[in-house]
Amino acid sequence: MNTIDAKTLQRAFLAGAKGLEAKKEWINELNVFPVPDGDTGTNMTMTIMSAAREVAAIEEPTMENLAKAISSGSLRGARGNSGVILSQLFRGFTKEIKPLETITTTTLANAFVRAAETAYKAVMKPKEGTILTVAKGMADKAVELVTETEDVIEFAQKVIAHGDYVLSQTPEMLPILKQAGVVDSGGQGLMQVMKGCLDGLLGKETDLNLQTGAGGTPQPVSQAAQGPALEEADIKFGYCTEFIINVEKEYGDRQEREFKTYLESIGDSIVVVSDDDVVKVHVHTNDPGLAIQKALTFGSLSRMKIDNMREEHQERLIMDAEKKAGQEKGQAALGGAGQMALGQQAEGGQDQPRKEYGFIAVSIGRGFGEIFQGIGADYLIEGGQTMNPSTEDMLNAIDKVNADTIYILPNNSNIILAAEQAASLAEDKDIVVVPSKTVPQGITAIINFAPDLSPQENKEAMMAEMGRVKTGQITYAVRDTVIDDKEIHSGDIMGIGDAGILCVGKSVMDTTLDTLKSMVDGDSELITIYYGVDIGQETAEKLLERVEEAWPDCEVELHSGGQPIYYYLMSVE
Repeated sequence: MNTIDAKTLQRAFLAGAKGLEAKKEWINELNVFPVPDGDTGTNMTMTIMSAAREVAAIEEPTMENLAKAISSGSLRGARGNSGVILSQLFRGFTKEIKPLETITTTTLANAFVRAAETAYKAVMKPKEGTILTVAKGMADKAVELVTETEDVIEFAQKVIAHGDYVLSQTPEMLPILKQAGVVDSGGQGLMQVMKGCLDGLLGKETDLNLQTGAGGTPQPVSQAAQGPALEEADIKFGYCTEFIINVEKEYGDRQEREFKTYLESIGDSIVVVSDDDVVKVHVHTNDPGLAIQKALTFGSLSRMKIDNMREEHQERLIMDAEKKAGQEKGQAALGGAGQMALGQQAEGGQDQPRKEYGFIAVSIGRGFGEIFQGIGADYLIEGGQTMNPSTEDMLNAIDKVNADTIYILPNNSNIILAAEQAASLAEDKDIVVVPSKTVPQGITAIINFAPDLSPQENKEAMMAEMGRVKTGQITYAVRDTVIDDKEIHSGDIMGIGDAGILCVGKSVMDTTLDTLKSMVDGDSELITIYYGVDIGQETAEKLLERVEEAWPDCEVELHSGGQPIYYYLMSVE
């Protein structure tokens, strides 16, 4: 087989999705941390299934409509870091094949290289020994093979064989993998996709179940708490300027960098998102004409929108002043006063007047939902522990919050990439992703929001405050392993800190106290404990007594978080 046509590519991609779906639980088991919510296989499967549904629905496939379905479907369905990286691999690959009618080994080599480059760019600090390394290894092998064979099947077999070899070397690149005796789970997931695609090329039958549940649907809460009261602020750039450039002249990476640099010289709150021949632009500036004139050098403009933010600001001051008393009352939710259950229908949403800023938080459990609502969250996405929300879930939540600037608090390190991907796709709002890795960090961030600061200044201030918070999590092990020289057996109780496992024991109470011993130091002033759905109030209060006795110089607070899987979440400040 020297070429692949659109029909064959469609069959191969669906087979790749099936190859991953069939092994998702096995891939979940490869997660280094033996926590109950290790879900790399699930996240990657749900990402590719989002694309597979769109691909399967195409009756007359062409490279162009397949490329669009694969890229768009995976981009919006991406969940978790592994899912986002997989979607970026697909995005780079499809950009290379989109204008073609058939694919050759040369095309595949170029597409593999572009896929790896796109995925590496999507990760702020790429780490070797991961799915990225496996993707790059296959890309390098593909380039090498171009001069050796024109047979697509032989080419694919050799690329996959090399991918398996690179995957086998990941434990040598990441000591934590070697210690646990596993290969990288994301890399293994990618290899299952590749092997499934090869099966499709070979004509093997694929029985693909496209009814895989999406899960992770955003759950709204009451918008009675509309965010901190807006106060007088000096608006540096008065006009919110938005438009779309229909590219008609050269517009590559260099032109995009230069365009962004120019916009930074005349304004702030800049968002420039490119997708083929369309560029979405958002900027706050005092001279919209300058931004428009520069944009016209690249092509024609459409969907132009210019708002005078100073006028809107004065109008909102009046409206928000009326809500201030209610908002201050909502702060009492940290003391347990909140009564709103996660999942209650939102009131108003987009029907509410447009405001300057809003907040979206990923939350787990009723208690945490009430706390976030009480301190100003406009919308909650339920998930984070057993189900990472997708990029599309994030976009749906963004659509529900009628604000110029929206702060997203992922509250989980495995959700940050999906939030950032959603931010790049949002069209009419300035999205600020505050990279909170735990729920306590998210609570700290939103409490420290200051309405008189710019979005960037607020992000920096929130991150600085989050850096002063230590987080501990108490859960159970689901498999035997060794991590950080700690021998762990299935069923053991683990205390997990910001940098890894702090202690392992047999008792929830003792392990919780040992975890706190590793977190509390001479500078600590406040210990906050959130108990989960599996811990009764009486048991939690006994822990409270022990903690107060052990650290009499610290203020200790106890709240019902209602979170699953984790017996306790704790923060030390």
